[in-house]
Amino acid sequence: MKKIVASVGLVALSASGIQAAILPSLTDEAGKPWTVSATLRGFYDDNFNTAPDAADLGDYERDTWGLEVAPSVALKFPLDQTTISVGYTYRYKYYENKLVGTSDHDDSSHTFDLAVDHAFNERYSLSVRDSFVVGQEPDLLRTGNAMSTFQRVPGDNIRNFGVINFNGQATPLLGYQLGYANTYYNYDDEDPLVDGFGDIFPSLSGLLDRLEHVAHFDTRWNVQPTTALVLGYQYREIDYTGDEAISGPFPPSPGFNAYSDDRNSRTHYVYVGADHVFRPDLTGSIRGGAQYTDYFNDDSADGQWSPYALVNLRYTYLPESFVEIGASHDINATDIALGATDDITLDAESTVAYLSLTHRIMSKLYGTLLGQYQHSTFNGGLYDDDSEDYYMAGVNLEYRFHPNFSAHAGYNYDLLDSDVGDIRDLHRNRVYFGITARY
Repeated sequence: MKKIVASVGLVALSASGIQAAILPSLTDEAGKPWTVSATLRGFYDDNFNTAPDAADLGDYERDTWGLEVAPSVALKFPLDQTTISVGYTYRYKYYENKLVGTSDHDDSSHTFDLAVDHAFNERYSLSVRDSFVVGQEPDLLRTGNAMSTFQRVPGDNIRNFGVINFNGQATPLLGYQLGYANTYYNYDDEDPLVDGFGDIFPSLSGLLDRLEHVAHFDTRWNVQPTTALVLGYQYREIDYTGDEAISGPFPPSPGFNAYSDDRNSRTHYVYVGADHVFRPDLTGSIRGGAQYTDYFNDDSADGQWSPYALVNLRYTYLPESFVEIGASHDINATDIALGATDDITLDAESTVAYLSLTHRIMSKLYGTLLGQYQHSTFNGGLYDDDSEDYYMAGVNLEYRFHPNFSAHAGYNYDLLDSDVGDIRDLHRNRVYFGITARY
């Protein structure tokens, strides 16, 4: 269940707070530097291809029963001043019915994680994180709160997210953080379609293959033992690498088509914020400011000012029971691009709110509730200023018979309601049950 929303409840507010990390915790049991586990799960999915509600699937089924197997391993190496953690998870899914467009009944995903923390001394430290994913589900392939596509994408789609942060303490009252993050996307779908009028419908590779570079510098003022004020700047550059005509007629012709790299952009963020410990079991963080985005490859696109915000609150109200809520507002990539050569959809402005609740119901019974809402407005193109709403919710029950063995069951719900219309609206229900062994 905890994999339904990779970022929900895991938003890591660094000093900048702008780049969310989705690396899972790589922890070890006391005195043991390694952990291995395996999950066996049965499931029912009523829209396993995430097809729009109005789509005609022909001879293919919309729903399926299935089986999932997921082994994983995690290692942790604590040294004198350095801690190194690595992890790997493999997921294999078998579907009773065939995936749309193929004769396949199965797929696989891989997740590799690396974390390195080094303390030079009491004042200076370095943190490195990397997460490499090969998968199909849109939630698995994202890095931040907002999702760029809501479709399950067949094939070996790649996402790599790496970040390095250097933390320094100039004086007891003044600290700082200098950091760089890089995200790489490469979708397996590289075949654009052409409709009956000769217009191009681009592939996901043409729309979303990209490199994102993010650099930030924050100052941190410890005004009280429990309160720190933050002033920061961040630079983000997005370079689309699909090298494909994403709008206009077929065959492509100079001056009549828009291309992947027409969506390239540079964004400057300026923000202020605060981190506060209200009490040992209640902490909160907030960032707010403005961002200016320049679409340097599109002469017809004006630069855009927009707000930026990120809020996070965590409350541990009982042992092994906690709730985390948060929200963010930012610019993100989108799989919508329809428009004329001089007016394509460049990106989307999204507000995301999320909730994560874990509660120990009884001594061995745990419940988890997850939810996320995303409101996105398109910038440019045929659907300029149109919006769509995406809802995700899930509930999970886990019974821990033994520290090394548990059973679980749960339900996930997804709904996309878009101004684009029936060609995009979708809903999805998933039910699952399984067991996990861990050593």
